[in-house]
Amino acid sequence: MPIPVLGSEKFEYKPVNSSELRAAAGGGLQLHDVPEGAAAEIDPLTYEVIRGRLWAITEEMGEAVKRMSGSLVVTQCNDFDIAIMDECGDVVQVGLYNTEMCASMDMSAKWTIQHRSANPGIADGDMFITTDPWVGGGIHQNDASLMAPLFWEGDLFCWTSTCAHQIDLGGVAPGSWTPRSEDVFWESIPMPPIKLVERGQVRSDVEDAYLRRSRVPMLVALDSRAMIGANNVGHEQLRRLIGKYGPDTVKAAMRRMLDDAERRLRAKLRDIPDGTWKAIAHQDQARSDDRGIYKIVVSMTKADDHLTFDFTGTDPEVDGLINCTYAGIRGGVVPPLLTTLCGDIPWAAGGINRCYDIVSEPGTINNCRFPAGISKASVASCWATANAVAECIAGMLDASPKYRELLMADSCGTWDLAFFAGVDQREQPFATMLGDPMAGGLGARSDQDGVDTGGLAVIAMGAIADVEMNEFAYPLLYLWRREEPDTGGPGRYRGGMGASSCFVPHDSPADAMAMVVSHTGKALPQAAGVSGGYPANTAYDVVVRGSAVAAEFAAGRVPENLDQLGGEQESVPPEFEGMLANGDVYYTRWQGGGGYGDPLDREPAAVFADLEAEKVTEAGAEGVYGVVVAAGGVDNDATAKRRDEIRTRRGGGGAPRPARLVDDGDGGTAIDGNVEVVDDGSVHCRHCGSVAGVDAEDPYSEALTFEGPPSTAGPHILEDGQQFVDRDIVFRQLCCPGCRAALLTEVVPADEPSARGKSLSLRGGR
Repeated sequence: MPIPVLGSEKFEYKPVNSSELRAAAGGGLQLHDVPEGAAAEIDPLTYEVIRGRLWAITEEMGEAVKRMSGSLVVTQCNDFDIAIMDECGDVVQVGLYNTEMCASMDMSAKWTIQHRSANPGIADGDMFITTDPWVGGGIHQNDASLMAPLFWEGDLFCWTSTCAHQIDLGGVAPGSWTPRSEDVFWESIPMPPIKLVERGQVRSDVEDAYLRRSRVPMLVALDSRAMIGANNVGHEQLRRLIGKYGPDTVKAAMRRMLDDAERRLRAKLRDIPDGTWKAIAHQDQARSDDRGIYKIVVSMTKADDHLTFDFTGTDPEVDGLINCTYAGIRGGVVPPLLTTLCGDIPWAAGGINRCYDIVSEPGTINNCRFPAGISKASVASCWATANAVAECIAGMLDASPKYRELLMADSCGTWDLAFFAGVDQREQPFATMLGDPMAGGLGARSDQDGVDTGGLAVIAMGAIADVEMNEFAYPLLYLWRREEPDTGGPGRYRGGMGASSCFVPHDSPADAMAMVVSHTGKALPQAAGVSGGYPANTAYDVVVRGSAVAAEFAAGRVPENLDQLGGEQESVPPEFEGMLANGDVYYTRWQGGGGYGDPLDREPAAVFADLEAEKVTEAGAEGVYGVVVAAGGVDNDATAKRRDEIRTRRGGGGAPRPARLVDDGDGGTAIDGNVEVVDDGSVHCRHCGSVAGVDAEDPYSEALTFEGPPSTAGPHILEDGQQFVDRDIVFRQLCCPGCRAALLTEVVPADEPSARGKSLSLRGGR
């Protein structure tokens, strides 16, 4: 456990309200305001024009960053985001990029108003840069955030902010992700907001101090200039807008954007039944050589038009790099809200923030205190928080026939970090993070399969660089980059497939390159299914030492799988730091999306089509979906027999009751895709009518529990990863006592009771 640092309390920030901010600003900083009621008085046409223009300005700022940055992480993968905030830092509009980042941009702006107004002061033409996730602006130290106040006639009118992932900002390991980390002092030291640009001029002393920490200072300098340029583009366009419509009209439109986002989200929530949904997310290994499994639990309660996310029961912060700050917990809540509930609502995060509360104990892995290690925060505890929150939101939407089509199971369970540094083919130093895992599998929907390699749910406009671009920029040669069968979580609707990359060092004058791997989800999967759907695959990374690739090339062959590579296969643990030598091969397989519904309910023809398209294997088709193929098609009799065998196994013997799929109009009030409340208040299976629970507050109380080895979930759950943890892992399933339909499916530590569940009051909307 990290030893607390006295004086760090100043930086462990939680946002305050506008009146406190105005008081903190004092008389030296005037914050522009409009009278209460101005938002309601703006005419609808003017409002829509200004709202559309503010959205367009964030797009122009995003394009500016991409055009000026030299980092493939920014230019090709879109790992950055943009925000326009009002004078108090409330986010009015965010870009469609990495929404984790925008979840805490308001925090850093508000902190800057409170702590920089008097000294050194906030003036026209200033810009403040921060890499401190306790303050906000980003989730881990690599997220450099540059905030720019815009003044109009002497008043602070609004802020623009640009945040982008930096390739390296110092620390023990290349890339600033430190597998050996025990606390933040092993990592890049966080930098609270400091004035990088003063009255339009870059301060060379501050810039030098910032760049001095990096292994690639020229690349980081280019990124900082790109962020300065993006803020300048935003300010130029905002000044034109204010000049045309006047400051009060533009500010009134901003206020209305916040109010509209809040009003429309609250209206949607009122249409959904009240209840509580519980989920859990696990991470394996907190640092190199650690053998632990760590949990984040959340209980999401929806009451009328408000949500409460209660993280009580989450594990304490650990010695390692997986913790995240309060900014990270917000980064786990906001993206699932935006992408599932707010697709038709303006992304004015400041208004959406009014619709929920967070309950969390400081000193836990997703609300850690200084100096806990956080270099992996964005894709560790922040991402795991988002997985658990997304699972709860999906469960809530599953209870609403009106909005069920919006739900999506967990997408790509986490980021697969592979970082390389050394000497490139031009004999110049290089450092890069592999962006390929941006092509993760998206979760299944209630009525359709997830999108194969569709991206990441938290980055709406995420993308990957072409293989040729990676090979041009860095000393790498790809053997393949392809979608991997069975990686999508099985279900009535299958989760989107994940993928793999395999490459060798190439054309570098050096004998080897440094390698950092940080990829959890190897002992147990992280993208859960919904309504009985199965989780997606476990992660898998392999280094083949002393491969036969050169000999294969000389013989005119390109290896197509690991077994053709020769050499010695070395399974890579979740946290690893080492070297990749010339002649070695690196293989990485990242995660797909969770499934929806029982895979035994998937149409056999759809399974056969997946088999033909190499989206599933024969082992997956028969072992999980119960579909037997013969003579170039589905063997219907053998399939029916195989599915009955699987159902019988779930129930521990005895013939299952015949089942049928039902529609929402068939009977009682739906709790999810499997069970419903009937007139006497009990909960019945929607497939066979059997009693599954005593009432809506405990809808699975009568369900059968089946447990088996993790591979029961399918060939995509590799037991290889269990060598890296001490606890046993188990496949656990709750099933209908009649037809044996899967109601809840999970792969979890065997000694841990299920933390997943739901409890509906049915007093809310329908």
